[in-house]
Amino acid sequence: MELLRERPDDLWEVEALYDLCFAPGRTALSSYRLRDGVPPARDLCLCAREDGALAGAIRFWPVRVGGRWDAMLLGPIAVHPTRQGEGVGAVLIQSGLDRARAAGIARVLLVGDAPYYGRFGFARLPDVTMPPPTDPHRVLGCWDWEGVAGTVERAA
Repeated sequence: MELLRERPDDLWEVEALYDLCFAPGRTALSSYRLRDGVPPARDLCLCAREDGALAGAIRFWPVRVGGRWDAMLLGPIAVHPTRQGEGVGAVLIQSGLDRARAAGIARVLLVGDAPYYGRFGFARLPDVTMPPPTDPHRVLGCWDWEGVAGTVERAA
């Protein structure tokens, strides 16, 4: 399996994978409002391919917290149903985080299950709020969240 930086030509194939893996209303989620009109962090967005076929994809988006702190919003991440359970998602997450750390990103957040994402260093962020109707127990972050509080907003 190869991990490649997502290219503009990958857009429709990656979007089709997200459509396959997530509910039809996925773009109505509050996290998508944070992405509207904001380009993804292209150097962190990855595609996992084997023999040219897309096995998985991960994206990162710049956001602001409390109008003051910069962060990266991890997601969406998807693995093709025929490749789930093989560790593709874990490789995408760890590789994306490694790239983010190397790029000097101070903090990453996501909305997800703490038992799964905890192994990558994510923990609940009780002082950080995603736009409603996000479950506050699913707002997780890793790295430098000391003293960071407020609502997650779109990056300018």
